[in-house]
Amino acid sequence: MSDCKAIIGLEVHAELITHSKMFSACPVVDSVTVPPNTAVDPVSLGLPGTLPVVNQQAVEMGLMVGLALNCEIPPINQFARKSYFYPDLPKGYQISQYDRPLAINGYIDIDLDDGSTKRIRVRRAHLEEDTGKSIHVGSASLIDYNRAGVPLLEIVSEPDINSAEEAEAYARTLRAILVYLGVNDGDMSKGVLRVEPNISVMHKDDTEYRTRTEIKNLNSIRNLYRASAYEIQRQIAVWERGDEVKQATMGWDEQKQRTVVQRYKERADEYRYFPEPDLPVLEISREWVETVREMLPELPNTKRQRFMDEMGLGAYDAAQLVADKSIAHYYESVLAHGADAKATANWILGGLFTIMNANNVSREEIEHTKISAAQFAELVKLVDDGTLNKGSATTVLEEMWDTGADPAAIVEAKGLAQVSDTGLIGEQVDQVLAANDNLVQSYLGGNEKVFGAMMGKTMGALKGKGDPQVVRQLLMEKLQALKSQ
Repeated sequence: MSDCKAIIGLEVHAELITHSKMFSACPVVDSVTVPPNTAVDPVSLGLPGTLPVVNQQAVEMGLMVGLALNCEIPPINQFARKSYFYPDLPKGYQISQYDRPLAINGYIDIDLDDGSTKRIRVRRAHLEEDTGKSIHVGSASLIDYNRAGVPLLEIVSEPDINSAEEAEAYARTLRAILVYLGVNDGDMSKGVLRVEPNISVMHKDDTEYRTRTEIKNLNSIRNLYRASAYEIQRQIAVWERGDEVKQATMGWDEQKQRTVVQRYKERADEYRYFPEPDLPVLEISREWVETVREMLPELPNTKRQRFMDEMGLGAYDAAQLVADKSIAHYYESVLAHGADAKATANWILGGLFTIMNANNVSREEIEHTKISAAQFAELVKLVDDGTLNKGSATTVLEEMWDTGADPAAIVEAKGLAQVSDTGLIGEQVDQVLAANDNLVQSYLGGNEKVFGAMMGKTMGALKGKGDPQVVRQLLMEKLQALKSQ
């Protein structure tokens, strides 16, 4: 099976950030922090005699996603009953969409590690209601119905993904789109965004897909990558030893870093879909579609291209800045305060990200640090106008992170202003040359590598506050004068 490739299709389940649930006025709450079973009503509990009503906000959010994914929006939508029995499904069926989904035939372009772009087709995006949540305690299971009935958008790709790396890129791209649209906060740890890959492997001589497995409810993109990579290799090993992969629902054991069988499937699930009798057909007018289209914000790929075209950024820097909505917003806020575009990008991606990583602060939290966009812009300007060199600016940035103080105040309090006076710098250069005759003679003898050491000693004598360009120029001039004697 050395000449084989993975065949992966992804199902992504995204809870929509609506005020109320999919089919009732019951409020949507954080199912992790809010006490169990406090955000429920007769509809979400599936009590007899209740009737669903479609949430218009959820439909519009679904339309936004469909349009952002380049989908067609059929004029007729219909909800259906998907029948199965599980404790967290109070009605014994789920209201979903089957043969008449909200959006169809779309695509996402993903960036690959080699710099190329690949198009992944999106088969459909359909609306449904989420289930409750089972909490297992010893041999017992508890049910929290706060999540039951929350609007859920399921986005199904075609099996166009051929590696764990591509699956990761697709998931990151889709997650960014959902967050930019404001329809999902992207917090996979809380289960508001769940990813389920369907995986098989295919030999180059195969004419049909082989048996696939489905890995359920992955709660991070890192786990999506690891689970997909493991399952691909597991299936290859099964085929190579002459066995056959069995159709199964798999789970991911994070502790053991392996996929595990949850149940085998002898046949396809029979959900007995039929049109939901309590809901009318949903007609999506072309006027409504265009109204929703006008609501779309600037999406990551468009913003990245604008950063390259208007800000003069390279492709890598622009991609890093638009990878998360919070980062892009912070960057643009800094520019709004008059900072240079390229310099700001360098200081965010280099200086600020380094500090955030050291303090285990996620990129999404960039706007909640002690450093405001106005303060960051002031720091960038102090570097650009020569008040601070890179080393001093890094010191100031670290102090801003700890205290939230303005950079100018830190510079004054710590005396960090850059020294550009040629007379003062020249005196320090003379002292360094006089005290390090061995380095001088080595340089004059042709060993130009020691120039860096003399540069470092001069900057040290100036306590790191010397203007590096002035120091370099004067040091070079004085050494050339010695060489010509």
